Amino acid sequence: MPLKMKELPESERPYEKLKMYGPEKLSNAELLAIIIKCGTKDENSLNIANRILLLTNNLKEIENVSIVDLMKIKGIGEIKSIQLKAMCELTNRMYKNNLTTNVTIKSPKDAYKLLKDEMRQEKQEIIKTIIMNSKNTVIKIKDIVKGDSKTVNVTIKQVLAENIRLQAPKLIIAHNHPSGNATPSKQDYEFTYNVIDACKLLGIELLDHIVIGNHNYSSIMSKINNGEISI
Repeated sequence: MPLKMKELPESERPYEKLKMYGPEKLSNAELLAIIIKCGTKDENSLNIANRILLLTNNLKEIENVSIVDLMKIKGIGEIKSIQLKAMCELTNRMYKNNLTTNVTIKSPKDAYKLLKDEMRQEKQEIIKTIIMNSKNTVIKIKDIVKGDSKTVNVTIKQVLAENIRLQAPKLIIAHNHPSGNATPSKQDYEFTYNVIDACKLLGIELLDHIVIGNHNYSSIMSKINNGEISI
């Protein structure tokens, strides 16, 4: 019979350990156990947390597990499943807010590094804009549109609306390819040219349009400037 949490030494109980040493000293399973809070008569919350991690391989993947599938884990009911999903969403929102703090874009790689963790594993195509001031410091990252795995419909008005509203002079467009292949399509180039033309009329500078794959990216503006494309 597994030990109950109260039967463990205080220094091994997640609640007490956090109070004594701080959250950075806890393992992923111990932090999860605090969220789960209560175990069952057969397992303590730490054992249940370890089984969640075995199911998902890492913490990030918990957000991709449905509430129904989480409830299949013994000791995880609907309420705990919802709490875990809420934890994932809060983490994502805090991460997104931190992305824009004092970040200056100096190269296409900087833009890629800013968005890669969020976009490269998406199963749907997402278009975002990075909105910047005259010094290339990020003001805001804006979600423009999300589509299915093959196509996404977006207008130039949607892409430029936030720059116009904020009177921001620069932007970068970014979208992912759910296939993992970061090679720009003919449609990607055509859309980029259309945005460039619209930006010229509005006094906005399009610094780049990057395509994010699984572990790589392409800079469309670099290819245009180097004369690598023909449409």
